[in-house]
Amino acid sequence: MKAPRVSPVSRISLGLTSLMLMLLLILDFAGLVPDYLRIAREVRQRSSQAIAIQTAALLASNDPMILARAYADFRAGDPDVLSLAFRLNDGRIYVAVGEHARHWVAPHDEQSVLDQVHMPIFANRQPWGQVEIVFQPILPNTVLGWLRYPTVVLMLVLGLSAYFGFYLYMRRALQYLDPTTAVPERVRHAFDTLTDGIAIVDRERRLMLTNKTFNALHPAAALSPIGRPINEHAWLCECFGTDPEALPWERAMRENRAQAGIICDLQQPAGDPLKLIVQASPIVDPKGAVRGCLISFDNVTEVHRINEELRQTLVELEGSREQIRQQNMELHQLASRDPLTGCLNRRAFFEMLEGLFINSRKQAKNLCCIMCDIDHFKRFNDRYGHAVGDEVIRALVRTLQAGLRQHDLLCRYGGEEFCIILPETTVAQAAEIAARLRSEVELHAGSSVRTTEGLQITSSFGLAGLAADMRDPAELIDRADSALYQSKEGGRNRVTVWQA
Repeated sequence: MKAPRVSPVSRISLGLTSLMLMLLLILDFAGLVPDYLRIAREVRQRSSQAIAIQTAALLASNDPMILARAYADFRAGDPDVLSLAFRLNDGRIYVAVGEHARHWVAPHDEQSVLDQVHMPIFANRQPWGQVEIVFQPILPNTVLGWLRYPTVVLMLVLGLSAYFGFYLYMRRALQYLDPTTAVPERVRHAFDTLTDGIAIVDRERRLMLTNKTFNALHPAAALSPIGRPINEHAWLCECFGTDPEALPWERAMRENRAQAGIICDLQQPAGDPLKLIVQASPIVDPKGAVRGCLISFDNVTEVHRINEELRQTLVELEGSREQIRQQNMELHQLASRDPLTGCLNRRAFFEMLEGLFINSRKQAKNLCCIMCDIDHFKRFNDRYGHAVGDEVIRALVRTLQAGLRQHDLLCRYGGEEFCIILPETTVAQAAEIAARLRSEVELHAGSSVRTTEGLQITSSFGLAGLAADMRDPAELIDRADSALYQSKEGGRNRVTVWQA
């Protein structure tokens, strides 16, 4: 359950009343206020002495009826007396008025107290008896009795009267001291039209003015009274950290310099925090002294949300673009590569060879072509099956790729026939490369086929270089293919360089 909110006027009035009552208690303790207990004690003492003197005089008549009537008259004249009695020395009651047996309590130390008084009576200087008087208790023992007690009544009446008096006075006085009266109404209305939250503080950091947008930033903002220091607003200060010196308005007033572009997250009791951009500008007088600070709060939560959505969309687009790029690469791979070996297919091979052929002719660079064929490939298929035949082709390709440069071109030209293009390579260098490849195939290609042991794979090579009379790449390939034919005719597993 939410505690009721007490207005500042009520708090001030209550504080002044408490201060006045405390002063009254101090004066009472110092003896400057009449003591009701002391006065009652003196009155009862005089009454008791008068009864004792009258009792001593009436006892001479030796008539208890006369003494009883005197006691009854005395009790009727003093409402504080509950009972009276004269007790003889032997303990017998000689005369009693009122319910004395019920009210009288014999003191332990034979000393009279404020409510139980006994006074001895002497005859011929010998104790004869004692007068016993029971008075009403001075201090009440019930709530209603305490409410009727003079001191309590005085404190209650004085406290309530002072509270209402102070309340009326302070309510009137604070109308002149209200900080909002220092700002004209038209100025407040002008600030309320602004879309930014505005707060103005004085040199003591007390809030002098806030607009409607500021009050809407947080549920506690509308409940914050004008005149309260802004640093006491925990809901606002927490979003700038725990260091009070880091607050924007503190830095602006300390450095006499505007603080701009400060971003903070204002937490909300329910829901997501607000994203704010805070600016604080010092207010100075004509002499340059800082008199206060103007603080603005720009709520950019919606802009931030849209930016986050846009950023997320860009991330998704970037992911989609990357996915498309990967798919394009896969499509390009499928369109330009042989599915069995991963080598260039003929279409992609001739596209790339066309460019190399033109550049080599323009720049007078060397360009060589090697045609390669697996010797007796049909035997592998007939003896081991087409699956092993495919493994033999892949084993050859692995061996060829291991001996070529990155920018060399390797194409599956036919079923078991391959074409190699060596840019910027002389015929002599190409012959060495072809010889090395032939040797590697003979030594290692068969053993790399793990599914079938004992395979012996060899290949024949034909080599041709770029000549000035060539008009297109097909002529270069035809010459290399002719050299390959000569290698096969010459016994296979060899390298033949084309010659005119």
